[in-house]
Amino acid sequence: MKADSSSVKAILEKANDLPLLPRTLEWAKVNSGTTNLDGLASVAAMLADAFSVLPGDTRLIDAETVEAVRADGHVDQIRRGQHLVTSVRPDAPVRLLLTGHMDTVFAADHPFQQIVELESGVLNGPGLADMKGGISVMLGALQLLEQSEYTSRIGYEVMINSDEEVGSGSSAALIRRLAEGKTAALTYEPALPDGTLAGERGGSGNFSVIFTGKSAHAGRNPDEGRNALVAAADMAVRLKELHREGLSVNPAKIDGGGPNNSVPEHAILRVNFRPKTLEDQAMAQQALDQMVADIAQEHDLDVHCHGGFGRPPKPIDAQAQKLFGLVKQCGADLGLDINWRGTGGVCDGNNIAACGVPVVDTMGVRGGAIHSSDEYMIIESLVERTQLSALTIMRIAEKGGL
Repeated sequence: MKADSSSVKAILEKANDLPLLPRTLEWAKVNSGTTNLDGLASVAAMLADAFSVLPGDTRLIDAETVEAVRADGHVDQIRRGQHLVTSVRPDAPVRLLLTGHMDTVFAADHPFQQIVELESGVLNGPGLADMKGGISVMLGALQLLEQSEYTSRIGYEVMINSDEEVGSGSSAALIRRLAEGKTAALTYEPALPDGTLAGERGGSGNFSVIFTGKSAHAGRNPDEGRNALVAAADMAVRLKELHREGLSVNPAKIDGGGPNNSVPEHAILRVNFRPKTLEDQAMAQQALDQMVADIAQEHDLDVHCHGGFGRPPKPIDAQAQKLFGLVKQCGADLGLDINWRGTGGVCDGNNIAACGVPVVDTMGVRGGAIHSSDEYMIIESLVERTQLSALTIMRIAEKGGL
C-alpha cells in the first residue's frame, strides 16, 4: 500500500473526528508554568491518560534535580515536574522520536490564565500554541498511524518534558537516551502563522559567573579590599566586546554589591551566549574560560563559572535536509505549501540534532505571539498539522527510513 493511496487518505480524513480541540482546551485550562509543580502534576496525569490509548507503555519519570545559583552565590537543587515517556514497538525496524513539553512560561500567579476567542477560528490562551495544541497534534498523528497498515514497520518513543521553557536541564539526559538509534525525530513546537517551519537554529548558553573578593572599609583601608562588583563589571564589558556576527553575547544582570562604605566582596554576573555554529560555540567557551582566568588574576580574587551551553547549534545537514524535503512533499500532497527558515530561537530540537538525529522541530499548530499574553492558535491547523505528521510518519515507514 502506498502512502498516497485511497486507504491512507481515508485514514487521514479521520483526523476530523479526533478530539483535537477539546483536549487542547482541557490541558490549556490548567496552568503548568515550569515552577508550578502542582499544575504540572495535573497536566502530566491528563497526558498520561490521553497517551494510554496508544499500544505500548506510558509512564511518568521523576525529573533530575537541576542546579541554580542564588543571588548570594549559593547553589540550590531545584525540583522539576515529572516527564512523560511512551514507548511503542521498540523492536521495530524503523524507530522515531516525538517530543513536546507540558510546561509554559506563565507562572501560577500570572494574570494570563483564560482562553478567549479573538476572531472566528483563532483562540487566545496560555500554552495553546506553545505547545498543548502541538501535543494534541502529536497524539492525533499517532492515533491515525495506529489505524494504518504500517504499524509493524515502525516504532516510536514519545517524550513530553516539564522543563523545556527553562532549558531542559532536568530532561537533557533523557532526551539523549531516547534519541539513541532513532531514524528521525519530530518535535511539536508551533509553526509560524503561515505554516513556515524553523530550519537551522543557533545555540544558547547561560552562565552565572561568581566573584568572591575581600571586604574592606571604603575610607580607612580600601586598597586592602578586592572589589567583586568592579571585577564583574569589567568582565561584563569584556564579554560584550566578543559580540559579533555569528555570536550574540548578552551580559544580562549583576547581583551583589553592598553599602557605600564597604568594598563589596561578592557579585554574580549572568550572561547569555547565542552561537550560530558549533565553531562559534567552541570559540565562545574558550574565550570565556580565558576571561575567567584573566579577571581572577588581574583583580586578585576568586572567579567561578557555573553553567554551560544547554542548547547546541542546530545546522541543517544532509539527513535533516531529507527530512525537511519529505515534510514539504507530504505538505504538497495535502495542499499545503511548507517552507522553512533559520531562527535564533532554541528548543529541544537543538539537543536532538546534537545527538546526530535529523529533526523537524516545528510540527505543531500554526500560531503566534508565544511567550506573551497575546499567544494565539489557529484552530484549523489542528487537523491540518495532524494529517501532515501522520502522512510524514507513514511515508518514513513505507520507505524504511528517509
